[in-house]
Amino acid sequence: MDKNEKIKNQQQEEQPGDEYKMDPEPEIIRKDYKGSEKLKGKIALITGGDSGIGRSVAVHFAREGADVAIAYLNEDEDALETQKLVEKEGQSCHLMRGDLKSDVFCKKIVTDTVKKFGKIDILVNNAAMQFPQGEVKDISEAQFRETFETNIFPYFYVVKKALEQMQKGSVIINTTSVTGYRGSEHLLDYSSTKGAITSFTRSLSKMLVEKDIRVNAVAPGPIWTPLIPSTFDDIADFGKKVPMGRPGQPSEVGPAYVYLACKDSSYMTGQVLHINGGEIVGG
Repeated sequence: MDKNEKIKNQQQEEQPGDEYKMDPEPEIIRKDYKGSEKLKGKIALITGGDSGIGRSVAVHFAREGADVAIAYLNEDEDALETQKLVEKEGQSCHLMRGDLKSDVFCKKIVTDTVKKFGKIDILVNNAAMQFPQGEVKDISEAQFRETFETNIFPYFYVVKKALEQMQKGSVIINTTSVTGYRGSEHLLDYSSTKGAITSFTRSLSKMLVEKDIRVNAVAPGPIWTPLIPSTFDDIADFGKKVPMGRPGQPSEVGPAYVYLACKDSSYMTGQVLHINGGEIVGG
């Protein structure tokens, strides 16, 4: 069975999917990526940090010297593997299992992170779900509501609580998407939440700039993560329509978060980095 056939036949039944079931496995961090203590002594809270882009961010942060706290839904095996990868880098990883649609849980992950590590320097809002539908009539009110309650509401809940702890020089990084810029005929509700995240990022950056808290975002294109086989029936052609002709790896996205989290991006707020294989989008 060739690589494309393997990809085509690994549909997973539940979101956000399990990374350990994927073949080929995503590349989390390049073997030649050398950390340089850009985040030494920092504490990061990452939602959806158990797999995919979130796992890549966690491992990159750890290699740069940060301890991380990870919120995830129910993918225990993936979360434990991420914890091992972070600890292999010589850093601590605190796991928190629960549903981010609950504002109570969102508040709890902030208080638990501070209880464990004493502070929060970097907040990465990353967790998301998507439910592909080809027609508006097929999108139920319940689906539309769940997409928004999963993809954008928690960003607000977590930020509101985290700002009670974040000090001057802290950083917030939000995960939006290329679909929030070019749209998607299969992901109307998902794309809408991602557009909301971009606006949320820009507005929040203006609110917090005088407090010296920077807010930026990353807009990934087609990245090989568990969300893909858990939401699409046929993914043999996934990522082939972008100019580079292939899907990206989480290892190609993680360094963008490092850049936004460290002082290298000190003159940058309210902006979005587009890691999308060459698609030209505005904003």
